[in-house]
Amino acid sequence: MAVSKTSELAAALVSRRVPVAETLAALSAFGAGASSRAVELAVVIPTYNERDNIAKLVSRLESGLAGIRFEILFVDDDSPDGTSEAVRQLAMERPWVRIIRRIGRRGLASACLEGMMATVAPVIAVMDADLQHDDSILRRMFETLREGHYDVVVGTRNASGGSMGGFAPWRVKLSNWGLRVSRLVTRAEVSDPMSGFFIVDRKFVDEVIHRTSGIGFKILVDLLASARRTVLLAEVPYTFRVREHGESKLDLNVGLDYLYLLLDKIFGDRIPVRFALYVLVGATGVAFYLGTLGALLHANMAFARAQMIATGLAMTGNFLLNNLVTYRDARLTGWRLIPGLMSFYLACSVGFVTNLSIAQQLLDRGVNWLWAGFAGLAISSVWNYGVTSVFTWRRMKSRKR
Repeated sequence: MAVSKTSELAAALVSRRVPVAETLAALSAFGAGASSRAVELAVVIPTYNERDNIAKLVSRLESGLAGIRFEILFVDDDSPDGTSEAVRQLAMERPWVRIIRRIGRRGLASACLEGMMATVAPVIAVMDADLQHDDSILRRMFETLREGHYDVVVGTRNASGGSMGGFAPWRVKLSNWGLRVSRLVTRAEVSDPMSGFFIVDRKFVDEVIHRTSGIGFKILVDLLASARRTVLLAEVPYTFRVREHGESKLDLNVGLDYLYLLLDKIFGDRIPVRFALYVLVGATGVAFYLGTLGALLHANMAFARAQMIATGLAMTGNFLLNNLVTYRDARLTGWRLIPGLMSFYLACSVGFVTNLSIAQQLLDRGVNWLWAGFAGLAISSVWNYGVTSVFTWRRMKSRKR
């Protein structure tokens, strides 16, 4: 049966005029996989607009992993450039290539977790599709994990023998900053927690999967921070390559997602992260309000007028910052900003009146002014958060859909 299937595959590859070198690599990989039904290694690759890199990456993996029973699982976030179709064409000729096309779901970390859950392999590798990760060390990482019985083996750019390659200086600084911050939540000594190139044992994944956040781009930090014990970890150095095709996904959202992930790991068991961000934004609004009010009073403006201007500016600033940070997944743009801002004004105005009413009642009952003020502020914050979540961002998001 295996011989028959191999012959069929060879005939299919020849009929499609696949180059000889690629044909031999494909047959070698298929022969290794056909000798046993068990897959030893799954390579999970999240993608978004990486069509031009797919064929080359698959070819490299086939050559580097020859002799290992592996599968390559692409998880594509419905790329508009046809990435999923490019993978599908390859998968028709290579039974060890698979594709999961996600509709209405986005994010590298969640894509990786979905890919991990979709394979039965006892060892799972995660890498990017942009050819910047050195696929030639993947075999060494695989052997290191099996022989050393590690939970995770990380491809590192920061250990001896590794390098950031052609990284711009500002990106190196950003990566180093992320490394230092990640130490607040990770449960392992790792030189490159920001790496997106690693191999993990299936048992470890099953151990931590229910505590993962699936937020943003830093899946390794998510996994390490979800462990409730010291993680057994090894590292293999490599040099980060320069991207050949496509564009980098690094932008402001990546940084915000990383902040969201860290907050979720620190406070997620006690306080919803979105609410924590909302309160944080509200605190900056209070500081801005007091600063603006003081400046206007210093300029001899009447108190009532100064308070009205300071309140309006603070509420507008809070709305814009919440729209950018707290509700970035439901962000309002264009004309939707106007009705969104109006509903935010209305909700916060009711919250402000509620704040004053509760604080005054507590004062009348002999409660210290500080505690009375805090109670009023806390209740109004919960009100504002709940109402704006439903009537400002969620409603506008549903209309956008």
